[in-house]
Amino acid sequence: MAADPKSPKQEQPRRGGHCHHRCCSHNSFTTYFPRVLKQVHKGLSLPQKAVSIMDLFIKDIFERIADKASRLAHSNKRTTITSREIQTAVCLLLPGEIGKFTMSEASKANIRYTSRQ
Repeated sequence: MAADPKSPKQEQPRRGGHCHHRCCSHNSFTTYFPRVLKQVHKGLSLPQKAVSIMDLFIKDIFERIADKASRLAHSNKRTTITSREIQTAVCLLLPGEIGKFTMSEASKANIRYTSRQ
């Protein structure tokens, strides 16, 4: 007995795959803000508008760092962006104390990451 090509069972969409909800977009940092906030200040929350603004801010900074690191690699005739280009890009883009603080936190995170490997 051959299956009917228009049977309801075959027309149902597949499960899994890409999630189309706003909360779990694959190019968004929104899921991480509550996690980090919980580590820093338990009991506090962020309104959706603040999360949206933070997400745009992080995407913008990420794009600027990647662009600057790419130009640094190109100017040094390299085809790979290494941690050194990223570090230099961050130092060039973030002024004064925030740049120093960022580099300090990045070094600590890198040490934690390499110690777990």
